[in-house]
This record gives sequence, structure tokens and C-alpha cells, in this order.
Amino acid sequence: MVYQKKPWLKFYDPRISEHVSIEYDSLFDLLRQAANIHGDHPALTFYGKSWSYHETKMLSDMLAASLYRVGFQKGDRLAIMLPNCPQYIFSLFAAFRLGGIAVQVNPMYVEREIEYVLNDSEAEYMVVFEAFYHRVKQVQPKTSLKRIIVIGFGGDKRPLSAGDLYLEDFLTYDNVIPEISINIAEDVALLQYTGGTTGISKGVMLTHYNLLANIIQVCDFTYNAVDEKPENFKIISVLPMFHVYGLSCNALSAIRIGCNQLILPRFEVNELLELIKREKPFQLTVVPTMIFALNSHQQLEESNIGDIFFLSSGGAPLPVEQVKVFERRSGIRLSDGYGLSETAPSAISTPPFLPRKLGSVGIPLPGTEARIVKETSDGFEDVPVGEAGELILRGPQVMKGYWKRPGDTEMVLKDGWLFTGDIAKMDEDGYFYILDRKKDMIVASGYNVYPREVEEVLYQHPAIEEAIVIGVPDSYRGETVKAFVKLRPGMTADPDKLIEFAKINLAPYKVPKEIEILDELPKSSVGKLLRRMMRKEEERVH
Repeated sequence: MVYQKKPWLKFYDPRISEHVSIEYDSLFDLLRQAANIHGDHPALTFYGKSWSYHETKMLSDMLAASLYRVGFQKGDRLAIMLPNCPQYIFSLFAAFRLGGIAVQVNPMYVEREIEYVLNDSEAEYMVVFEAFYHRVKQVQPKTSLKRIIVIGFGGDKRPLSAGDLYLEDFLTYDNVIPEISINIAEDVALLQYTGGTTGISKGVMLTHYNLLANIIQVCDFTYNAVDEKPENFKIISVLPMFHVYGLSCNALSAIRIGCNQLILPRFEVNELLELIKREKPFQLTVVPTMIFALNSHQQLEESNIGDIFFLSSGGAPLPVEQVKVFERRSGIRLSDGYGLSETAPSAISTPPFLPRKLGSVGIPLPGTEARIVKETSDGFEDVPVGEAGELILRGPQVMKGYWKRPGDTEMVLKDGWLFTGDIAKMDEDGYFYILDRKKDMIVASGYNVYPREVEEVLYQHPAIEEAIVIGVPDSYRGETVKAFVKLRPGMTADPDKLIEFAKINLAPYKVPKEIEILDELPKSSVGKLLRRMMRKEEERVH
């Protein structure tokens, strides 16, 4: 494949290196060095209680020693099923300290999904919030799970089955931990299960090197060119840590830069705005559905959200119309970005030192190469600037592969490049624009229709808060376009009038033939609107 030059490099601030240098021996060394540097400075704050960097390392060490005492060895899997809380960080670094693999388990999983992840990962150890304990116990007999550690947040403790312990009863004060040799390039640190948007959920193998590289890429890109860093550095951690987006871009990045991480276990718009007003954080990272909720909040103009220095969105495409509304009402610039679980997760972003182009996700992070290609009889070739093709990526953050799935790995990793399955384009400056998932593209009467383009138009209607567009079978056209929308609170709309609105702004073959108004649209654990769920529901109905 002939590789294009990297036009985006001309925009790099001189303080941003093109390359990535790893200065850590392992992910646990990240915490160790942070504790040595920042000591008694608060690392984690959770509903009024803070833990210093020293305390965070000490508790992580204690949990590692306790796990080692009951037989946890290098390479063993520790499943973590917790909402955002300090104990998530302790559990994560305990696994890293022992050379183990942390398995991310979504707290919203039902028993079938929990059983699948535990069996696929073959996890024998688990840390779980007490509210989810009964779900885990229901599936335990059908898994390899042999040790469960329970996290409770005060109040009366429920009785546990024999062998299971609450964290405070499990911890040992005899911190005997052997020195573990870790090959950061080869040793897997995290199994992040995909959302299954294109099929069965797969365990993405992220090594110590993948995660460390991405933390450094994100931090250097975001902070190295900031002239005046605040003395009281605070980041809000409201994105779920059980997803690598929240884990890497908030939880782990916060530790690298030595800031105080203000942890929220869930997104609730009033609670978030109150925390922003009280704590005056430097940074907030969100997903698009959080922006939708903020845009629907009547007091957004009166909030202090405009005082945040760096506010960025990721995890899913961010509709341009929603960006315009948010920026007009909040008075702050909203940056977009792009990544996948397979890239630990960040690959492309617009940092504070660059101009933002509406609709673009930015330029590649340091050490990241990005190309737009198409498949020809001679293999994959780069497409001309401005044309659509598949986005492929190469860099130190690209996964090792899928857990126990060499065939699936070979399908997406080719000659060192990750084939994302996303349709994108690049402009002459090296800014990238995500058009759609390759598998989501609708072919109507031989014409390609990108659902995101139709959704962008629907978002321009003042009554629409959320939109999902899919292709449905059509005997004449092959496929036709159907939209599902959620209206803003207090708003009404007629589906036929919405279709007329779309006709004004779209070519005839792109206009939805049907628009269905729903009270809620399906979302993933990180707030990504799920087209696949609407497709499944449509197939079930018909």
C-alpha cells in the first residue's frame, strides 16, 4: 500500500512530540511514580472523602498482597464489576501489580452477559459491588469463578456465601508481594469487551504498553501546550471506568498528571452541574448523550460549565447541530475525538492548541498514523483527499488482538494496521471526519446512504433530541431509510411533518420513508445510541 504523508504534523505545537516515549516499567509503575511525586496530594475524591496518592498506592498494594495470599498469579484474570468509585482504582492496580489481567464487567449486565464474560475470560477472581452480588452468585456455578470480593458503601452488610468476603475483611496487612517481571509490550493488562455492535462481544487485549502509550498520547496532546496550568488541578470522572474510554482518558490520565479526580458513579445532570459549580474543575470528558441532556437543561446558561478549560466528547459521533446549541448556550468550545476499544481507546482528537473544525474529530495523536483506503483488485489503496473510504490506524495504542479469537484478529489487523470498519474522509489539512460504520451503510436503489448524514439533518429540527437511522428491507429499492427519534421534553411533532423537513435538506433517496417517535432510544453503557438494537427490534416486529 502506498502511504500518504501526514499533513496534520504541521499543526503540532512545538511542545508536542510526534513520537511517544514510555517512561514506565508497567501500569503499576505509573501509580508508583505518581505516589513518589505527588505524595499527600489528593488523588481521588468521592462524595466528600479523599484519598491521597500515597493512600491510593498503599490500598492497591494491600489488595494485591491479599489476592496473592489466596493464590492469584501472573496472568490470572480479575473481573471488576463496579460503578465508578475509588475501589475500582484499587482493584485495577492490584491486578496490574501482580501482572494479572483486569476484566471489565459492565454493572448493567444481566446474568447471561455476566456468565458470558466470565467464561470467555476464564476469570477465577472477581470484585463486585454488593448490589450486583446476587447476579454474580446466580451464574457462579456455571463459571470458573472461585473467589468473590464484595464492595459495600456503608449501612448494614448483607450476609455473604461461604468463602466470599467484603473488601475490608479480605485485606491483609502483611504486604508480601513478589517482584513480578512484566513485558509491557506483550503482557496483557486489560480485557475490554466490545459492545457487540458488529456481532458477538469480543475481549480486546490491551497490553501495558497499549494503555501507557495512550495515556501519554492523550496527556501530552492535551496539556503540554497549555501555558497556564491550574495549581488546584481537578478532573471530573463521570464516564464509566468499566469502559476503556472513561478508564484511560479520565482515571488513568488523571493519575499521570497528578490531579485530583472527582468521581461520580453515574451521570445525573443536576449533580454534575452542582459539582462543577462547587469544585471548578479544569477538565470534563463526556459522550454525546450527555451533551443532549445538558442541551435540554433549562439552567445551562446559568451554570459554571463555561469556566471549564477543556471539554471534550467521544465514544460516538457528535451531531453538529447539538454542538452549535451547546456552545451557544454554555459559552465554551466543545472538542470532539475518535477512538475504539481496540485503540485503548484514543486515536484522533482536537487539542486545546488547535482550531476546531465543526464536524471533524480532529487530527491523529502523537505516534498515530491514519489513512483512508479502499479495496481494489491490487489490494488496499489510499483514496484522494476528501473522498470517503475505510479508516485504518497504526500506532502504539493498537490492541494486541482479540482474546482467544485469532481468526477475528486477522480480519482487522493487517500488516500492523487496524481496519476500523468506519467510513471516513480526510481534508487537505489532515483533519478527519467520520461518516459512518461500514456495516451500517444503507444501499437504497444502488445509492449509498450514510445514516449519520440523515441523523445530522434530523438533529437540525428543533423538536428532536435524539435520532437513530437504519436501513430496512424494501422489495423494490433493496433497502429504504427509516428513522427513530426522541423528542425534547415538552415538544410535539408529527412524523409526516418531520419527513417533509428531511425532504428540504436531503436528496430523495436519503429521505426517511418512515419516522417513528419513541419515548426512549436504546443506548450502550457509555451513552452511545445503538442502531443494532433498533435493527433487531425492526426484524422482530416484521
